[in-house]
Amino acid sequence: QVRLVESGGGLVQAGGSLRLSCAASGGAFSTYAMGWFRQGPGKEREFVTRISWTGVSTSYADSVKGRFTISRDNAKKTVYLQMNSLKPEDTAVYYCATTATTGWGNPRYWGQGTQVTVSS
Repeated sequence: QVRLVESGGGLVQAGGSLRLSCAASGGAFSTYAMGWFRQGPGKEREFVTRISWTGVSTSYADSVKGRFTISRDNAKKTVYLQMNSLKPEDTAVYYCATTATTGWGNPRYWGQGTQVTVSS
């Protein structure tokens, strides 16, 4: 069983930055592809970004490309989401997720989410 716990959310003004963390326990984190999703008010959950188990390959939604950066520290079993130039439309609950495999696909495990609110 893999447990994911997000932290780092909060209230920030437009143009500001936040860094989210996702700490994993259980399983073999260093061999897992990891990703971030978000769900804004009244919206469906959407993909934000993902990172390969090696950390070499990343992918981003067009809406965050150039502003958000995903990274991981396998020694700390943690994946990060650095969010810069935040916009009000980035307001959402952000979820960490993993397929618990080396490949990417529909995540098998999810965190509880952390709220990010961007004020205009």
